[in-house]
Amino acid sequence: MDTRYLQALDEYFCANYSDYVRLAALEGYERPELIYIERDGNIARRDSSALRLCEQKNAQELLARFKEGLVDTDYTFNFTVASWFSRFRDLFRKHTFKKVLASTLKKYDETWESAGEKLNIEPRFWRMIVKGKLYPEKCTVLALALVCHMRTADLQSLLNVCGFELKKESVRDVVVSYLMEQKVFNAEMRDGCLSEYHITTVPIRRA
Repeated sequence: MDTRYLQALDEYFCANYSDYVRLAALEGYERPELIYIERDGNIARRDSSALRLCEQKNAQELLARFKEGLVDTDYTFNFTVASWFSRFRDLFRKHTFKKVLASTLKKYDETWESAGEKLNIEPRFWRMIVKGKLYPEKCTVLALALVCHMRTADLQSLLNVCGFELKKESVRDVVVSYLMEQKVFNAEMRDGCLSEYHITTVPIRRA
Protein backbone atom coordinates (compact mmCIF):
# COMPACT_ATOMS: atom_id res chain seq x y z
CA MET A 1 0.00 0.00 0.00
CA ASP A 2 1.17 3.51 -0.81
CA THR A 3 2.66 5.03 2.35
CA ARG A 4 3.11 8.59 1.12
CA TYR A 5 0.39 9.65 3.56
CA LEU A 6 2.73 8.65 6.40
CA GLN A 7 5.49 10.76 4.92
CA ALA A 8 3.04 13.66 4.66
CA LEU A 9 2.09 13.10 8.31
CA ASP A 10 5.77 13.22 9.33
CA GLU A 11 6.22 16.52 7.49
CA TYR A 12 3.05 17.93 9.08
CA PHE A 13 4.17 16.77 12.53
CA CYS A 14 7.64 18.31 12.18
CA ALA A 15 6.08 21.62 11.11
CA ASN A 16 3.42 21.77 13.85
CA TYR A 17 4.42 19.87 17.02
CA SER A 18 5.49 22.39 19.65
CA ASP A 19 6.49 20.70 22.90
CA TYR A 20 9.89 22.35 22.79
CA VAL A 21 11.04 20.93 26.12
CA ARG A 22 10.52 17.42 24.80
CA LEU A 23 12.15 18.23 21.48
CA ALA A 24 15.18 19.88 23.09
CA ALA A 25 15.78 16.71 25.11
CA LEU A 26 16.42 14.71 21.92
CA GLU A 27 20.05 13.78 21.37
CA GLY A 28 21.31 15.75 18.39
CA TYR A 29 18.75 18.55 18.65
CA GLU A 30 20.39 21.95 18.16
CA ARG A 31 18.55 24.76 19.88
CA PRO A 32 18.57 27.87 17.68
CA GLU A 33 19.15 31.31 19.09
CA LEU A 34 15.84 33.15 19.21
CA ILE A 35 17.44 36.51 19.91
CA TYR A 36 19.99 37.79 17.40
CA ILE A 37 21.61 40.99 16.13
CA GLU A 38 20.48 42.24 12.72
CA ARG A 39 22.86 43.80 10.20
CA ASP A 40 21.77 47.27 11.27
CA GLY A 41 22.72 46.48 14.84
CA ASN A 42 19.18 46.17 16.17
CA ILE A 43 18.17 43.29 18.41
CA ALA A 44 15.58 40.98 16.82
CA ARG A 45 13.70 37.93 18.00
CA ARG A 46 12.73 34.86 16.01
CA ASP A 47 9.32 33.31 16.43
CA SER A 48 9.17 30.17 18.59
CA SER A 49 8.33 28.17 15.46
CA ALA A 50 12.08 28.24 14.80
CA LEU A 51 12.35 25.58 17.51
CA ARG A 52 10.26 23.03 15.61
CA LEU A 53 11.68 19.88 14.09
CA CYS A 54 11.23 21.10 10.52
CA GLU A 55 13.90 23.73 11.20
CA GLN A 56 16.50 21.11 12.18
CA LYS A 57 19.03 19.95 9.57
CA ASN A 58 18.66 16.34 10.74
CA ALA A 59 14.88 16.50 11.18
CA GLN A 60 14.16 12.95 9.96
CA GLU A 61 16.78 11.43 12.24
CA LEU A 62 15.43 13.37 15.22
CA LEU A 63 11.84 12.40 14.38
CA ALA A 64 12.79 8.73 14.24
CA ARG A 65 14.44 9.07 17.65
CA PHE A 66 11.37 10.89 18.96
CA LYS A 67 9.06 8.10 17.79
CA GLU A 68 11.18 5.45 19.49
CA GLY A 69 10.42 6.98 22.87
CA LEU A 70 6.72 7.55 22.33
CA VAL A 71 4.21 6.17 24.83
CA ASP A 72 0.59 7.33 24.79
CA THR A 73 0.03 8.92 28.20
CA ASP A 74 -3.10 10.90 27.32
CA TYR A 75 -6.26 10.57 29.38
CA THR A 76 -7.84 7.17 28.73
CA PHE A 77 -11.28 7.46 30.35
CA ASN A 78 -14.07 8.00 27.83
CA PHE A 79 -16.30 10.11 30.06
CA THR A 80 -16.70 11.94 33.36
CA VAL A 81 -19.78 11.98 35.57
CA ALA A 82 -21.83 15.15 35.30
CA SER A 83 -22.89 16.58 38.65
CA TRP A 84 -26.55 17.33 39.36
CA PHE A 85 -25.80 21.05 39.31
CA SER A 86 -24.03 20.79 35.93
CA ARG A 87 -26.92 18.90 34.40
CA PHE A 88 -29.38 21.45 35.76
CA ARG A 89 -27.30 24.33 34.40
CA ASP A 90 -27.19 22.63 30.99
CA LEU A 91 -30.96 22.94 30.73
CA PHE A 92 -30.54 26.70 30.30
CA ARG A 93 -27.38 26.71 28.18
CA LYS A 94 -27.78 27.25 24.46
CA HIS A 95 -24.69 25.23 23.58
CA THR A 96 -24.02 21.91 25.29
CA PHE A 97 -22.46 18.74 23.91
CA LYS A 98 -25.87 17.08 23.83
CA LYS A 99 -27.39 19.90 21.77
CA VAL A 100 -24.43 20.52 19.45
CA LEU A 101 -23.97 16.78 18.89
CA ALA A 102 -27.48 16.34 17.48
CA SER A 103 -27.12 19.12 14.89
CA THR A 104 -23.58 18.07 13.99
CA LEU A 105 -24.41 14.42 13.40
CA LYS A 106 -27.29 15.45 11.15
CA LYS A 107 -24.81 17.15 8.81
CA TYR A 108 -23.09 13.83 8.22
CA ASP A 109 -26.24 11.69 7.89
CA GLU A 110 -25.45 10.04 11.21
CA THR A 111 -27.60 9.29 14.23
CA TRP A 112 -26.28 8.93 17.74
CA GLU A 113 -26.95 5.19 17.41
CA SER A 114 -24.96 4.80 14.17
CA ALA A 115 -22.13 6.94 15.50
CA GLY A 116 -22.03 4.96 18.74
CA GLU A 117 -21.61 1.70 16.84
CA LYS A 118 -18.31 3.02 15.48
CA LEU A 119 -16.92 3.89 18.91
CA ASN A 120 -15.25 1.52 21.32
CA ILE A 121 -17.48 2.60 24.20
CA GLU A 122 -20.03 0.52 26.06
CA PRO A 123 -23.48 1.33 24.58
CA ARG A 124 -24.97 2.16 27.99
CA PHE A 125 -22.30 4.77 28.63
CA TRP A 126 -22.66 6.22 25.13
CA ARG A 127 -26.41 6.59 25.69
CA MET A 128 -25.72 8.45 28.92
CA ILE A 129 -23.26 10.76 27.14
CA VAL A 130 -25.82 11.53 24.43
CA LYS A 131 -28.47 12.27 27.07
CA GLY A 132 -26.13 14.60 28.96
CA LYS A 133 -25.85 12.41 32.05
CA LEU A 134 -22.14 11.89 31.39
CA TYR A 135 -19.68 14.28 29.80
CA PRO A 136 -17.36 12.95 27.06
CA GLU A 137 -13.63 13.16 27.53
CA LYS A 138 -11.47 14.65 24.80
CA CYS A 139 -10.42 11.27 23.40
CA THR A 140 -14.10 10.41 22.82
CA VAL A 141 -14.78 13.62 20.90
CA LEU A 142 -11.70 13.06 18.73
CA ALA A 143 -12.78 9.50 17.96
CA LEU A 144 -16.31 10.65 17.12
CA ALA A 145 -15.02 13.22 14.65
CA LEU A 146 -12.80 10.66 12.92
CA VAL A 147 -15.38 7.91 12.55
CA CYS A 148 -18.05 10.36 11.33
CA HIS A 149 -15.64 12.01 8.85
CA MET A 150 -16.25 15.47 10.28
CA ARG A 151 -14.73 18.75 9.19
CA THR A 152 -12.21 20.37 11.52
CA ALA A 153 -14.61 23.24 12.31
CA ASP A 154 -17.24 20.82 13.60
CA LEU A 155 -14.67 18.98 15.72
CA GLN A 156 -13.60 22.29 17.24
CA SER A 157 -17.24 23.19 18.01
CA LEU A 158 -17.74 19.92 19.87
CA LEU A 159 -14.46 20.35 21.73
CA ASN A 160 -15.32 23.93 22.68
CA VAL A 161 -18.62 23.07 24.34
CA CYS A 162 -16.76 20.45 26.38
CA GLY A 163 -14.02 22.88 27.41
CA PHE A 164 -11.30 21.29 25.27
CA GLU A 165 -9.12 22.47 22.42
CA LEU A 166 -6.61 21.02 19.99
CA LYS A 167 -3.08 21.59 21.30
CA LYS A 168 0.07 21.60 19.23
CA GLU A 169 2.12 20.32 22.15
CA SER A 170 0.06 17.10 22.17
CA VAL A 171 1.25 14.28 19.89
CA ARG A 172 -2.29 12.91 19.69
CA ASP A 173 -3.85 16.27 18.83
CA VAL A 174 -1.33 17.02 16.09
CA VAL A 175 -1.86 13.62 14.45
CA VAL A 176 -5.65 13.93 14.67
CA SER A 177 -5.43 17.46 13.24
CA TYR A 178 -3.53 16.05 10.26
CA LEU A 179 -6.15 13.35 9.71
CA MET A 180 -8.95 15.88 9.88
CA GLU A 181 -7.36 18.56 7.71
CA GLN A 182 -6.26 16.09 5.04
CA LYS A 183 -9.50 14.08 5.30
CA VAL A 184 -7.65 10.82 5.91
CA PHE A 185 -10.71 8.78 6.90
CA ASN A 186 -9.87 5.46 5.26
CA ALA A 187 -9.75 3.08 8.23
CA GLU A 188 -6.46 1.43 7.29
CA MET A 189 -4.70 4.72 6.63
CA ARG A 190 -6.21 6.34 9.73
CA ASP A 191 -5.13 3.47 11.96
CA GLY A 192 -1.72 3.45 10.30
CA CYS A 193 -1.20 7.09 11.25
CA LEU A 194 -2.32 6.54 14.83
CA SER A 195 -0.10 3.47 15.14
CA GLU A 196 2.89 5.30 13.65
CA TYR A 197 2.79 7.70 16.61
CA HIS A 198 1.79 5.04 19.18
CA ILE A 199 -1.63 6.58 19.84
CA THR A 200 -3.81 4.07 21.68
CA THR A 201 -6.26 6.22 23.66
CA VAL A 202 -8.71 7.13 20.88
CA PRO A 203 -11.73 4.79 21.34
CA ILE A 204 -12.44 3.75 17.75
CA ARG A 205 -14.05 0.37 17.16
CA ARG A 206 -11.95 -1.76 14.84
CA ALA A 207 -13.41 -4.42 12.57
